[in-house]
Amino acid sequence: MDIWQAHRADLDSLAARGRRRQLILRRGRDFSSNDYLGMSGAPRLARAVEAAIARGVPMGSGGSRLLRGNDPEHEALEAEAARFFGCESTLFLSSGYAANVALLATLPQRGDLVVYDALIHASMHEGLALTRADKAMAAHNNVQSFADAITAWRTAGGRGRAWLAFESLYSMDGDRAPLADLAALAERHEAVMLIDEAHATGVFGPDGRGLAAALDGRADTVVLRTCGKALGCEGALICGPSVVRDFLVNRARPFIFSTAPSPLMAAAVREALRMLVDEPERRTGLMALAAHAEAVLAPLGATVTGTQIMPLILGDEARTMGVAAQLQEAGFDVRGIRPPTVPTGSSRLRISLTQNVILEDIDALAAALAKALA
Repeated sequence: MDIWQAHRADLDSLAARGRRRQLILRRGRDFSSNDYLGMSGAPRLARAVEAAIARGVPMGSGGSRLLRGNDPEHEALEAEAARFFGCESTLFLSSGYAANVALLATLPQRGDLVVYDALIHASMHEGLALTRADKAMAAHNNVQSFADAITAWRTAGGRGRAWLAFESLYSMDGDRAPLADLAALAERHEAVMLIDEAHATGVFGPDGRGLAAALDGRADTVVLRTCGKALGCEGALICGPSVVRDFLVNRARPFIFSTAPSPLMAAAVREALRMLVDEPERRTGLMALAAHAEAVLAPLGATVTGTQIMPLILGDEARTMGVAAQLQEAGFDVRGIRPPTVPTGSSRLRISLTQNVILEDIDALAAALAKALA
């Protein structure tokens, strides 16, 4: 008897549809990572970790934050991050995925309503699967759709709090949320915004504080800022009112029952925040690369977004993966994205601009892409 028969059959089904995933080592010029500012390999971050080791900071935390795992480095990072982002408090978790699950599963209460953008990240959906609140999906970046969902819920007798869940910059489309309009909507309905700034943190806003920087400090705003993308580190910071931090510490299972992040990583994130202030050329350089990429890739079909993310939507899954394979063989790390990550019929190349490439790399990619599309 093969006790794994069902699992093997599922994998075979994925393979038959061309959707079986496998892990591959990174190779080629970087047009796929989220290391937007090229900070993951920065010597300054390495020196910060070396200095932390020299002063006795341990590799592991040894337990959850509520047991013995709460290290002075965690506390120092959270205090410094709160000052940097201009909010009352922050809470450091092991990943953006865990943080989004914690937010959506914990903060909205029974009798509340969460209205979420149709294109939110899988981690937000995971949290929504655990929430006790009602849920309604809004059309992507459509403020009226958010408003209609709240109105319909109130008309049907909804009496709790409304919550708006969305990303400030969407990782597969490269487009931005209408933040000012959503903030005005939240104010009108006394709603709370849960904003995922994963792909905007470090890249946009004053000193890289993100697209939602102007909303920090508001009582109706909770912002998730990941540390494993533009900051070049690992983990995530939940930024918001102090009552949110206290409530998550007491009620959020992904925080309570997880071993705390490495204290060394907390030290690295502190240094990364300082680098955002000290090295603004990383952001300006990235935007120059993005502008050049738009000029040479838009004629080939890539979407101009004004951000570091440029999708080239091909639609057909097989063609998308075939073009991606040709680019990888030519030495460019470009990945094909297909359902269920993106909607059916919208398979695409997700071209990510980072400070790990130069202008000549972008020109070479354009030439290889033109050949692959021919």
